[in-house]
Amino acid sequence: MRISRLLAVTAGIAAVAAAAAGSGVGHSGAQYAGAGIADVAVQPGVQHVGRVRQSPPTTASCRRDYKVACYQPGQIQQAYDLPALYARGVTGRGATIVIVDSFGSPTIKSDLSTFDQAFGLPAPPSFRIISPAGRVPAYNPDNTDMVGWAGETTLDVEYAHAVAPGANLLLVRTPVPETEGMHGFPQIVAAEKYVITHHLGDVISQSFSATERTFPSEAAVQALRGTYQLAARDRVTVLAASGDSGAADVKLDASTYYLSPQTSWPDSDPLVTGVGGTQLHLSRGQGGAAATVWNDTYDPAAASFAGGGPGPSPLAGGGGRSVLFSRPTFQNGARNVVGRDRGVPDISMSAACDGAVVTYASFGGAPPGWTPSCGTSEATPLFAGIIALADQVAGHRLGPVNPALYRLAAAHAPGIVDVTKGNTTVSFSQGGRIRTVRGFAARRGYDLASGVGTVNAALFVPELAAAAGH
Repeated sequence: MRISRLLAVTAGIAAVAAAAAGSGVGHSGAQYAGAGIADVAVQPGVQHVGRVRQSPPTTASCRRDYKVACYQPGQIQQAYDLPALYARGVTGRGATIVIVDSFGSPTIKSDLSTFDQAFGLPAPPSFRIISPAGRVPAYNPDNTDMVGWAGETTLDVEYAHAVAPGANLLLVRTPVPETEGMHGFPQIVAAEKYVITHHLGDVISQSFSATERTFPSEAAVQALRGTYQLAARDRVTVLAASGDSGAADVKLDASTYYLSPQTSWPDSDPLVTGVGGTQLHLSRGQGGAAATVWNDTYDPAAASFAGGGPGPSPLAGGGGRSVLFSRPTFQNGARNVVGRDRGVPDISMSAACDGAVVTYASFGGAPPGWTPSCGTSEATPLFAGIIALADQVAGHRLGPVNPALYRLAAAHAPGIVDVTKGNTTVSFSQGGRIRTVRGFAARRGYDLASGVGTVNAALFVPELAAAAGH
């Protein structure tokens, strides 16, 4: 999925961004795809596994049949200690989670109902679908882009709701021109601008990204940042997936990998919270505190399960040092890790394919039923649900949360769980040989593999609600 042009939006409020993020742009030595308008690959951060069952699979059945774990919503809730919040009435009530996806899914409302009934979840108080950036073409089950984005939409909606079952949902669909299956950031930012200016949501979940170096210039990215600047001004929290290729990322052809570490945008934007991936180990009787950095690259069972053969396949959370943005002030305490650059991710949640989550879908182009899915597209709506819970506790929108995240981490807040094991090094076959891109290792404190770590929601939600208000 690629975009063919770049569009400037919401100009004239750069001061808002500087005040909110304390960020700068200026990596004049960076090399980009070209000097003019260029196509940019826009990818959903999901590995939607094509293995369908007629009833929800269990962890044991996935282990038996696929040699990997899969988890149902209740297990994810337990891993992050969410029932303790639900018992106090904290379910996201009053908050609205905005999910932005190309095309959407023609069956998402009925699929969410099936999902809720199977797992004893309440229906969301409100679930609206809008298409503010133009008419979305009729769903075509023979269009692989549409089928892929329908799977993405399913994962995003179902797992944002699984974390914050009392929050309202707003699915924002963007149109993709039928010619060549092109998809554009201009439509995305236009749709998000509509949501913000009409005050329709409190947290925006974006499960897509594009490699920073595929943009034609720094100016091209700056021209697209207007919506995030507007979101900061209106105290709307914006999240984005950090990608599923570990330290590597793809070139303009969306299939050839760079052979040196890369980061992606919009997760690298200082006004956006970049969400990385962890692996839970619930089948071993361990909760979220035992999470490690997600990296299934060298796991033949996970690689085969995700459709890539025995591997090695680059299946790991993304992150690294931005070539577009200098270190924002909220990362000054991590200067020994990020240097002069913006570091990604900021926070991490469950994303591993050996630890996939169970989704339900019935859209055309794929067999209807229950399908395990994984990737940072799982992690991002999970964290969007966490933000909705914190919005309820605070009684207002939190706005950009990165400054609060790093203050909490520096204070060793108990709600932030450090992730100290794993790395984002990946290998793959390219050009007739196995290539390896050295990534980043987890360490104590901030790192480029997991950010500040992951969360214990029962503690983190009230901590963030208090910290983001200052």
